[in-house]
Amino acid sequence: MAEITKKNVKYQNIKRSIDTFMGNKMGVLGLCILVFFVIVAFIGPLVYDFDQQSYGKGELMAPPTNGFPLGTDDMGRDILGSLIYGAKISLMIGIFATLISVCIGTFIGISSGFAGGKTDIILMRFTDGFMVLPKLPLIMILAALLGSNIRNIIIVLGFTSWTGTARLVRSQTLSVKERQFVERAISSGAGKGYIMFKHILPNVFPLVFSNTILVTANAILTETTLSFLGLGDPLTPSWGQILRGAFVSGAVSLGAWWFFIPAGLCVILLVLGFTFLGYSFDEILNPKLRRR
Repeated sequence: MAEITKKNVKYQNIKRSIDTFMGNKMGVLGLCILVFFVIVAFIGPLVYDFDQQSYGKGELMAPPTNGFPLGTDDMGRDILGSLIYGAKISLMIGIFATLISVCIGTFIGISSGFAGGKTDIILMRFTDGFMVLPKLPLIMILAALLGSNIRNIIIVLGFTSWTGTARLVRSQTLSVKERQFVERAISSGAGKGYIMFKHILPNVFPLVFSNTILVTANAILTETTLSFLGLGDPLTPSWGQILRGAFVSGAVSLGAWWFFIPAGLCVILLVLGFTFLGYSFDEILNPKLRRR
């Protein structure tokens, strides 16, 4: 009977969360945008003849035609094909870089908040020292040293974006560790590792989840910036590479709107989609915001 009651309560909580999300116009809009780009990234290459259209040489910076629906770039490559491929690259870099940064930040935040004392001081001073470093120049230097390929960009973004998550998780951990169930676990002789990952992590996970979506948006924007500055993978078509090509070739002054507007809109929409979704999940998972 008790098990059935727990299942009913869990079902009601899930249903309430879904209803809250569906009532959030910003969250629904963000989800629709992300679903669209996921479809473009993974189904687009199957529908659109990407290999033939993208690398078949056309006229340089030609306007949209039947053969090239969004025109060509300064090297005669199909812009639509590059946009489709770039969607997959942006999502892949954003997701994997965020996973690295969130794992590092969550581990440091929980360890610092739960341990306290000298451990907390050392970890937070290390975090503060990392936070005061100018992020973009640091990323540019590391990307230039390690080499401009997708794997290195993911590693650089992941290992330079964890400080905000660590601070956020630490503040929540300081609150959770004062609750009675944690005190009972300590008094019963449970180990520190067990308490951190069995009791504290599940209680800070909602905050981590909503923050993860926002970090993904920032990772995508940073990767686009690196590509635009010439530190991206030159062998991989991406939105940042398209914008860089438009800038170098003077597409704006030449009036070649098809060269830079579609790629710019894709970056803006994808970042907005993650941002909208992150704020909506924050409202769902934070009872104070939901009541407000």
